[in-house]
Amino acid sequence: MTLHRQGRILPVAAISALALTLAACGSDNTTETSTDSESSSTGGELSGQLSGAGASSQESAMQAWIAGFQSANPDVNVAYDPVGSGGGRTQFTEGGVQFAGSDAALDEEELALGAERCAPGDVAELPLYISPIAVIFNLPGIDSLNLSAETIAKIFNGEITSWDAPEIAEANPDVELPALAITPVNRSDESGTTENFTEYLAAAAGDAWPHEASGDWPVSGTQSAQGTSGVVQTVTEAEGAVTYADASRAGSLGTVAVQVGEEYVPYSPEAAAAVVDASPLAEGRPEASLVRELERDTTADGAYPIVLVSYSLACTEYEDAADAELVKAFLTYVASEEGQQAAASAAGSAPISEEMRSNVMEIVDAIA
Repeated sequence: MTLHRQGRILPVAAISALALTLAACGSDNTTETSTDSESSSTGGELSGQLSGAGASSQESAMQAWIAGFQSANPDVNVAYDPVGSGGGRTQFTEGGVQFAGSDAALDEEELALGAERCAPGDVAELPLYISPIAVIFNLPGIDSLNLSAETIAKIFNGEITSWDAPEIAEANPDVELPALAITPVNRSDESGTTENFTEYLAAAAGDAWPHEASGDWPVSGTQSAQGTSGVVQTVTEAEGAVTYADASRAGSLGTVAVQVGEEYVPYSPEAAAAVVDASPLAEGRPEASLVRELERDTTADGAYPIVLVSYSLACTEYEDAADAELVKAFLTYVASEEGQQAAASAAGSAPISEEMRSNVMEIVDAIA
């Protein structure tokens, strides 16, 4: 089947490994393209084991997706280990799991490994989870702060060390800032969230961020924690701490409105989706890869530039026909209107557009 690549979109993300084991859903006829909830919730006769691993940012959404699967096909057992994007990509390319979640696109070496694992098919990167990354802080009595990219970069690079620093005070004249030390907290594991965050800083903060984008935190000697849950827990327990994490995990902690042009934009699913829609297509990707190059330094009104688009990784061909059937059924549900709304309710993510869904399903329907 020939896959058309027009209108492509950027693809799809725990202190310890957590397996979420629930039953999945699908349809007897999974080869029919569907964009509504009816197709995704139709009961079938699927059975077997489906295993995935990867981005911890997807954890809340994945729980909702697996629960939706369970209600339709109780004979399919699905497990997802939120070990982190790097671990998920490794497990997928080594053949340890049938699908994975990643908050960053596969690099050149990983694409080669994915093509080898999926041969004679190819690796698919599908944009099924779009969410803002929030800059989260613990300052009692302060729910929101305005910060520029340069100020955020200097905080995480260790150059701004107190919450009452002039750069913070100038942007927040109506906030009584404490003379409290800032404790930046970063991910200790290789993380797609870290890669997206550092990509934003590298693009938007200028000389204030002298590091390249990376899934590994580039600043040494910092406070760190494992996984999304780890960094959020660390900030929750320490006044003055600040981190970056999927916005669904912000809870009652304070969050940053980021300067975009002349305005400060708080995170929201709509603002995150606006950046994705405004970003150009990536060049040189495989036919089944739907990736955009995000415009992190956008000045578009209402756009929130610290956005995470988490990939679902799968093969277009599997050696085992049962694996192909289960992966196709699972991704059909995840991409459906019902599945996307379930993720939005559970994790505050932005549902994909109908155009995105059509492009994704063209690839999903070709899985064999």
